[in-house]
Amino acid sequence: MTTPWGELELARFPDDPRDRLRAWDASDEYLLQHLAEREEEQGAGLSGTVVVVGDRWGALVTALAAQRPVQITDSFLAQEATRANLDRNSVETGTVHLLTTQDPPPDRIDVLLVRVPKSLALLEDQLLRLAPAVHEGTVVVGTGMVKEIHTSTLQLFERILGPTRTSLARKKARLIFCTPDPSLERPANRWPYSYALPDGIGAVSGRTVVNHAGVFCADRLDIGTRFFLRHLPAGRGARRVVDLGCGNGVVGTAMGLANPEAEVLFVDESFQAVASAEATYTANGVPGHAEFRVGDGLAGVPAGSVDLVLNNPPFHSHQATTDATAWRMFTGARRALRPGGELWVIGNRHLGYHIKLRRLFGNSHLVAGDPKFVVLRAVKR
Repeated sequence: MTTPWGELELARFPDDPRDRLRAWDASDEYLLQHLAEREEEQGAGLSGTVVVVGDRWGALVTALAAQRPVQITDSFLAQEATRANLDRNSVETGTVHLLTTQDPPPDRIDVLLVRVPKSLALLEDQLLRLAPAVHEGTVVVGTGMVKEIHTSTLQLFERILGPTRTSLARKKARLIFCTPDPSLERPANRWPYSYALPDGIGAVSGRTVVNHAGVFCADRLDIGTRFFLRHLPAGRGARRVVDLGCGNGVVGTAMGLANPEAEVLFVDESFQAVASAEATYTANGVPGHAEFRVGDGLAGVPAGSVDLVLNNPPFHSHQATTDATAWRMFTGARRALRPGGELWVIGNRHLGYHIKLRRLFGNSHLVAGDPKFVVLRAVKR
């Protein structure tokens, strides 16, 4: 990546030589170019506390490392990519202060740079959490691809921080400029959001779900999960169960309620998701034992230590459609499962997960299906 301050070597995480997706895009380049032009005009660089929100793979904070920025991210993978990219470019990790969306933000923010997230709810939550630290002199610049910035995006900045305008598009990217107004009366933060589940979906019928902002389908139960809940494995044989890519944790909670003797491990790469899963599990008074882990799938889980893995894999990485995450999840599940252990997967029918499972496990069994979804079971031999 070419920046106004030199060349950077960047990669996504986990680093895969076959991955053709870059660790930055035109919106990152546009923001950095704007900051360099601003520095040239004013004869000085950024000063004070610099906070970068939503930096997807660490490209922004690596380029701005001389400013000792604070990075705030919901993604474990983004944090790991940032550490790797700082090391790759001979920047000490301590130069950048890494925070999650669940950590308290800095008390004062002098420069706020926002990489617009896919989730409008996550943007809303973060702006409301950061607003008390923003003052009249804070420099606020957002960035994103044109297709990611909508009228609703600009309205959030306007409603929470102050008057907002946009730049001209450049390489299909756009900047957002916001002038903070400390006197603005901000709305209350509605996150986390809770709702009661409908009847007819097994052990969690009528139970409570808690969602932090940014979790998939945070305001309702998505139809794929609803279908999965109706076809979860019955019986009490599984002692160690994993809700892999747990989201709000409703699937693992259902297993815990149906099988109180089981230990349930909730895993997701999203800090917001794992916080939601823990809140959902706690809200329903599940009698068994649970562990909540933010991480890269089942990395770190001992091989052969799991009886059952339940998985609804994502097929998007930000704006890119890819099966890389699903493949990593399936591979990690096979390693973690004991012989005879099972991986249960819910997916859109057209994704063809049965082919991947047969390649990896040597078998794939259809548990249930409808015109849109299939539930598949693979057994480790």
